[in-house]
Amino acid sequence: MEAENRRLLIEGAGEFGIRLGGEIVGAFDLFLKELVKWNQKINLTAIRAEREIITKHFLDSLSVHPYLTQCSSLLDIGSGPGFPGIPLKMVDPALNITLIDSVRKKVDFQRHILRSLGLKGIEAIHGRIEEKEFLQRMAGRFDCAVSRAFSDLQTFLCLAYPFLKERGIALAMKGEWKKEETEGVMDGEKAPYQLRGEVAFILPFSSIKRRILLFEKQ
Repeated sequence: MEAENRRLLIEGAGEFGIRLGGEIVGAFDLFLKELVKWNQKINLTAIRAEREIITKHFLDSLSVHPYLTQCSSLLDIGSGPGFPGIPLKMVDPALNITLIDSVRKKVDFQRHILRSLGLKGIEAIHGRIEEKEFLQRMAGRFDCAVSRAFSDLQTFLCLAYPFLKERGIALAMKGEWKKEETEGVMDGEKAPYQLRGEVAFILPFSSIKRRILLFEKQ
């Protein structure tokens, strides 16, 4: 990894309390190179510059890590080319993760990266979270569910609800957020939650405003 990219990754991760050793940095370098290479042939992400991949994909994914302390099983809904699930697995090998996305080429890329990095305890599934098959197979199985630009807040919370354990946590990774987004999502009609936390921050090495909302299943 080029020296500047390495610096961005290490210092940026440090802002979230994550210390990256040389082996993990090397794994992120492989991830970066493979994403750039695949993206030249098939459109996995509109973000193509290496610096932006590091900040807007890798570091953005790692920003949720400090809020997973009580989480041993994580469902990543609409994971795209593997974000945030794969970077989270890379820095926390004990975390059991299930990635699900409806776009086949993105899931193919996820599986390629998982094989290339030798990651275990993480599964990449092709399909839609709304399908009955997944509900029957995975209902009530996860400590936490996460979404990164998958849908609007209400949709994510409703879809995540049946997959969470009792008192499980849904983590919504958002950009600019308006208070009215939470209206109706905690009223008990479809998927009752309690808002447990709200964290606002600026993505490292950028001016991008980000926000993480933590909801507890009731």
